[in-house]
Amino acid sequence: MTFNEQELVKGCKQRNRIAQKQLYDVFGGKLFAICMRYTKNRADAEDVLQDAFIKIYENIDSFRADSPLEYWLRSVVVNTALNHLRQQKYLKELDDIDIHHNGLSDREFTLGNFQMQQLMEMIRELPPGCQTIFNLYAIEGYQHNEIAQMLGISEGTSKSQYSRARMLLQQKLNKEKRFDDGSVQHKQF
Repeated sequence: MTFNEQELVKGCKQRNRIAQKQLYDVFGGKLFAICMRYTKNRADAEDVLQDAFIKIYENIDSFRADSPLEYWLRSVVVNTALNHLRQQKYLKELDDIDIHHNGLSDREFTLGNFQMQQLMEMIRELPPGCQTIFNLYAIEGYQHNEIAQMLGISEGTSKSQYSRARMLLQQKLNKEKRFDDGSVQHKQF
């Protein structure tokens, strides 16, 4: 943790509005991107971010400097996003689905020349349960046993939803044709 972060946390712990605004200015963009990964639209992402910052400001005293500030902030945002999904009843749709991997390993699931914005949009189009578990596992780096505990599901359900998400993303990626110049042409069926 750098000196500036220490001062920022100290100011937030003292409920200093300038420090709170600075915290938002420094981390708001990154945290908003996380919110967008878990929601279906910008308005929901903004709501999640606002709720997360309220929790951050109210619970900043629980932050310990034994881990990076950004890690703690990210965990608050992810948990807030998951609570939002629960309230929207999106996570109730999680089922243990028997999906075969078709011989694809995690390493074979490549994204080629797709731009990050296109990939994020494809992820956002996944069914809510698949989207959530894909984000938690592939992007946030949680293990399936951690995801199962967070969501109150079995580890097998987490794995099958992740597998289903990978399969659906692979299908979406296969529907597009890439040109050498990086442009994309949607295949017509």
